[in-house]
Amino acid sequence: MLFVVRFTDNRERLATRKQFLPAHLEWLEAHNKKVLVPGSLRPEPDAAPIGAFWIVEAENKNEVEHLLQSDPFWVQGLRQRYEILHWSKAFPERQVLV
Repeated sequence: MLFVVRFTDNRERLATRKQFLPAHLEWLEAHNKKVLVPGSLRPEPDAAPIGAFWIVEAENKNEVEHLLQSDPFWVQGLRQRYEILHWSKAFPERQVLV
């Protein structure tokens, strides 16, 4: 199943991003079979990130939740909250490089 996860960052913990970015990127690479498309969200292209958006492949929501809670950004308190939604791709056969 495909899911989207939308994260909102904790504004009081923004310094955490810089400190733990290498560990977060390593974590994403180690989980690239599940976290298919990760990326930060910004109000403007040059603005600081305010959260993130992922496309995740997993068996169920519990698996997604368990996975994201092991991400260094979650563990270190950068992420304030998240929303996990089922995603139905309109054209499942269409492959898109992002």
